[in-house]
Amino acid sequence: MNVELLLRFVHIAAAAIWVGGMFFAYVCLRPAAAELLEPPPRLRLWRAVLARFLGWVWVTVILIGVTGMVRFGQAGSAAPPNWHVMMGSGLLMFAIFVYVYTVPFAALRRSVDAEDWAQAGVALGRIRQAVGWNLLLGLLTICVATLGAALG
Repeated sequence: MNVELLLRFVHIAAAAIWVGGMFFAYVCLRPAAAELLEPPPRLRLWRAVLARFLGWVWVTVILIGVTGMVRFGQAGSAAPPNWHVMMGSGLLMFAIFVYVYTVPFAALRRSVDAEDWAQAGVALGRIRQAVGWNLLLGLLTICVATLGAALG
């Protein structure tokens, strides 16, 4: 099998899992959970969902980083300008993800475990805001990845 094609597939599949998961959580699950569940079960649901999803995001971040750097290294100075933009936006997305995981998600876990629903709600609100930004960046990165070469 062509290594270039395999790297591209892994890179795109990992990005699809990460961005698609954020889209599902933000646009579909969040409003339904808010509509149907009272705070205690809703916050428990989010703790469980995010524990699973954020674990997968670690996997995707590693795969995206490794495949991106390998492809960048193969291209060298011939790497197209949109790849540089993708790398920058990807690094920003990674930084936001690390913030979500280490600050508000850690607070959500502690608050839900302590049944401090007010603080859990505050933590979930911070996660929602950060995921909203990361979803926007992810969609813009997909735009740059697919249209960037044609635009520049």
